[in-house]
Amino acid sequence: MAGGWAMVPILICSAIALAIVLERCWTLRRKSVLPPGLGDEVREWARSGQLDPGHLDALASGSPLGELLASALVVRRQSRELIKERIEDTGRHVVHRMERYLNTLGTIALIGPLLGLFGTVIGLIRMFMEVMAGGIGDPAKMAGGIGEALICTASGLTVAIPAYVLHRYFRSRVTGYRVEMEKQATALLDDLTLSPSAAVPVRPRRTPAPSTPGAG
Repeated sequence: MAGGWAMVPILICSAIALAIVLERCWTLRRKSVLPPGLGDEVREWARSGQLDPGHLDALASGSPLGELLASALVVRRQSRELIKERIEDTGRHVVHRMERYLNTLGTIALIGPLLGLFGTVIGLIRMFMEVMAGGIGDPAKMAGGIGEALICTASGLTVAIPAYVLHRYFRSRVTGYRVEMEKQATALLDDLTLSPSAAVPVRPRRTPAPSTPGAG
């Protein structure tokens, strides 16, 4: 109330930022994105041939890493280029979902100081209008306008600074998850396409027999 009506958008932004942070903290847990041992287990499934639609559906719905590996297993009998293309397409969708709401959090971090500055300007304008109307004989009116301006500035920064820090933190976490998922997907791709049976043995060259002197 002391900050004036300009505090309303700042409070709305703070509520939205808090909701996004709580939701992303829950969604981007490591065991939820990269279940321990899942990559090794899936590669063992691929080696033993224990793959059926039920396995693949459960794998795809379990975690982002599982969805990425399941996309490779669906086309496991195709060429390496096609499997790699499917992994890349699925990976883009998975990363996009992991970055959900982060643009909104970054926007709040950007506009928080601007909203505080807007409230500061409104408070100063109000103070000068009251001074113009009643003179400078009442210091309480001037103090009220200055206080309103400072409250808005402090509130905008209070919302923007944590939002910016957490936005950068979640971005770095998603980047780390993406690198780990790429490693797991590459290992599975090698298991599917570089099996020992695919290697072609190289036959030794036969050297011609030396000619006998005086023959012919």
